[in-house]
Amino acid sequence: MVTAAPTRPGRLDVEATTPTHAGRPRVNRTFYLFLLPTLILFTLSITLPAIMGITLSFTDSVGFGEFQFTGLTNYLALFSDPAIRSSYLFTIGFALVTVLLVNLVAFLLAVGLTAKIRAKVALRAVFVLPMVISGIVIAYVFNFLFSNSVPQLGQAVGITALEQSLLANPDLAWVTIVIVTAWQAIPSALLIYIAGILSIPGEVYEAASMDGASSGRRLVSITLPLVAGYVVINLVIGFKNFLNAYDIIVGLTNGGPGTATRSVAMTIFSGFTGGDYAYQMANATIFFLIAVVLAVIQLRLTRGRNAF
Repeated sequence: MVTAAPTRPGRLDVEATTPTHAGRPRVNRTFYLFLLPTLILFTLSITLPAIMGITLSFTDSVGFGEFQFTGLTNYLALFSDPAIRSSYLFTIGFALVTVLLVNLVAFLLAVGLTAKIRAKVALRAVFVLPMVISGIVIAYVFNFLFSNSVPQLGQAVGITALEQSLLANPDLAWVTIVIVTAWQAIPSALLIYIAGILSIPGEVYEAASMDGASSGRRLVSITLPLVAGYVVINLVIGFKNFLNAYDIIVGLTNGGPGTATRSVAMTIFSGFTGGDYAYQMANATIFFLIAVVLAVIQLRLTRGRNAF
């Protein structure tokens, strides 16, 4: 009497896949049935609205009612609109400054938290805490600090520049946004740098120490070159994320004073409720294409890296 061999746990059923002439397994159609609900939801909630939005960007729609196709009128108007140009300049400038600050601080913290110091595990947990707090909550807390605590401190120590709220200063309000955004974004970059530094074999540092290399020399000649890939990835991911800045800006300045700190995302959302629906849909389409280009760059850089 012949008995069937037991199957090992975690192994796909024999009927799940069948060999093909190319040697690749053919997936059972039942698995596609399980995937179908997700595809339907994704199509209805993301793909279809995106297609409708892109279509309406070529019209004069106000978000409801009748509309007429106007061709490239909205797109041509975007390039001559000073408000749109100002929002892009602010967003790109803010993203560049913030991503540099975040990566500089995160890298230095990662170097310190991977060194031979006491309670480094507990310190890592402390530095990661800002990452789990909602951005809008952080913004409102810092709004109170910059509007009340900082001016009081400035008056107490006699610093004239701090006696007035920085949020009301059109030349310095962007600094507060950079500080708060960096405070929340540093932990995620920090974790990536810690993973990169810990992946460096200890024998490399030991050999350098035996050759008489100082800690600074080891940092410049060993750590930096071996984590260069992580630096590039952090820069691309951070820049892409900071381009979408919205909640922290709303909670801190709401785009003010005036429109000094209005980001592209804020400009797009304000247009949806201000009668410029089709016009801001064209703006959103261009912004979407920029995000796609950055996403493709990110995928090419992160492909094949075990850290991700």
